[in-house]
Amino acid sequence: MDGKGWSNWGEGVAFGLENGMAVIPYALLKYYRKLNLTGSEAMLLIHLLSFRQVEGIDFPSLEELQAVTGRSISVIAGELQKLMKEGFISIDGDNDELRDIHYERYNFSGLYSKLGAYLAEISQENLQEKGTRTSNEPGSRAAAHHSGASAPEGSYGRPAGPPEREAEESRSLFSIFEKEFGRPLSPMECESISGWVDEDRYPDELILLALKESVFAGKVHFRYIDRILLEWARNRVKNAQDVKAYSQKFRSGGR
Repeated sequence: MDGKGWSNWGEGVAFGLENGMAVIPYALLKYYRKLNLTGSEAMLLIHLLSFRQVEGIDFPSLEELQAVTGRSISVIAGELQKLMKEGFISIDGDNDELRDIHYERYNFSGLYSKLGAYLAEISQENLQEKGTRTSNEPGSRAAAHHSGASAPEGSYGRPAGPPEREAEESRSLFSIFEKEFGRPLSPMECESISGWVDEDRYPDELILLALKESVFAGKVHFRYIDRILLEWARNRVKNAQDVKAYSQKFRSGGR
C-alpha cells in the first residue's frame, strides 16, 4: 500500500471512530448459540446495545430496528417477543415528572445473568475436566456428564422443535393484530400479547376472539382487549362456544 492508500485508510478509520463505538460482550459473540439464540437474534441484541451506547436511544422503535437489520417488522417483533419470553431482555417504564412524560427502556440484566451463568458453568466443567484427566477418563465428556450439561450444541436442555413452532405461532398472532390495527405493533404491545400467551395462558383462539369483539365495538386498543380477556377469565369463558354463550347471556341481561 502506497502513501495515498495509507492516507485513505487512515481517513476511513477516523471517520468510523467519529461515528462512535459500542462495547459488546465477547461472551455474547462466542456463546450465543449455546444460549439457544440464532444469529439474527444475537445481532438484534447487539443493535439494541449499540443504540443505547452510541445513539443514546434506550428504546428504539421497530422502524429504527428495521432500518439497521433489513428484516421485516413482524420478524423483528417476533424475535423481541422471544428474547423477552426467555428472559434475555425486559422493558422498564419510568416517568419524567419535569416533562410529564412516560418512557420505556430495554433492560439487559437478564442477558448478562445468562452469560455469567454459562461462563460459570464452563469454568466448573474445566475444573472437573482437569480432575478426570488424572483417572484417564475422556475429559470433556466426563465433565459434561458430572455437571449435568447437555453436550449437543444449540440444544440447551430442551428440544429445538417446540420453541420454533411457538415462535411461528407468535409471529402469526402479531401479524393478525398488525393487520387489524393497520400499523406495526410497538414493543410494549408485543409484550402485552406475550403476557396473554405465556403468563395468563390464554389460548390463541380466545385472544383473537377478544380482538374481534374490540373491532365490532369500534374500540381497537389493547386496554379494551385486556378488559375483555379479564372479564372472560372471571366468568370461565375458555373457547368460542363459551364466548357465544356468554355473549347471548350478556345481551339477554342475564349477567
